[in-house]
Amino acid sequence: MSAQGPSTVLALIEAGAQQLTEAGVAFGHGTANAFDEAAWLVLWRLGLPLDDLDTVANRPVAAADAAKVVALLSERIASRKPAAYLTKEAWLQGVAFYVDERAIVPRSFIAELLVDGSIDYWLGEHTQRVLDLCTGNGSLAVLAAMTYPDVRVDAADLSTEALQVAAINLTRHQLDARITLLKSDGMSAAPGPYDLILCNPPYVNSASMNALPAEYRAEPELALAGGADGMDFVRRLFRDVPSCMSTSAVLVLEIGNERAHFEAAFPQLEVVWLETSAGEDQVLLVTRDALHKGLN
Repeated sequence: MSAQGPSTVLALIEAGAQQLTEAGVAFGHGTANAFDEAAWLVLWRLGLPLDDLDTVANRPVAAADAAKVVALLSERIASRKPAAYLTKEAWLQGVAFYVDERAIVPRSFIAELLVDGSIDYWLGEHTQRVLDLCTGNGSLAVLAAMTYPDVRVDAADLSTEALQVAAINLTRHQLDARITLLKSDGMSAAPGPYDLILCNPPYVNSASMNALPAEYRAEPELALAGGADGMDFVRRLFRDVPSCMSTSAVLVLEIGNERAHFEAAFPQLEVVWLETSAGEDQVLLVTRDALHKGLN
């Protein structure tokens, strides 16, 4: 792709998409295809709204600005870093979050369930204390606080570096007073009792970890690797979490593509599989009572 001569926003995006496709980069950190990824990078680099391509598609781009776009796309290809690490920003349910290499790029399907009310059936006036475990950059904690204005939220992570990123997002969204950051190995420093626990833990099994594209390898391994069957963290969580839950509490847990491993590990556990844009296999809900019955 050449930065010489006149160009338009759309022409830069189309050329960038072709470049990304030919380079064989991997997606999944906010976009699912080359065109959307190129659009994100081009619009961001040009300082244009990310959600209104139609309005600016035919806008001319000066050669100097086109050169900056070319450089950014070249960096994306050469570094194999997710676009969010280059722009230092990721979007979840229309909300912008700061992110860098200290934390996983936010993409949890739990965000959908918070915003669309899918879990509200299990909540009520008793829902006062919320925990976002494995909070990463704090995005689910922020969305929970925005969705439920009357709750207090704890956001816990083992990684001090991830919590530093989360702190940036709490301040960005003016939620420092309602969200408390906790450095915690699992539930160890988060005793509760909590009425709602959200958790997007490390769940990628060993075989899948070994096959991950470079873009995923750019993220903290601590946030991804779940052991041989992906269930190491979940086993420990289920052992510790019932004592940290109030009587009517529920746990919303994301396990990605590991449903078969989950059901093999916990065959007696009664859970509710929640529908997301990725289907009904990615996120489950389990009550405190079900944990007591299904694990004893």
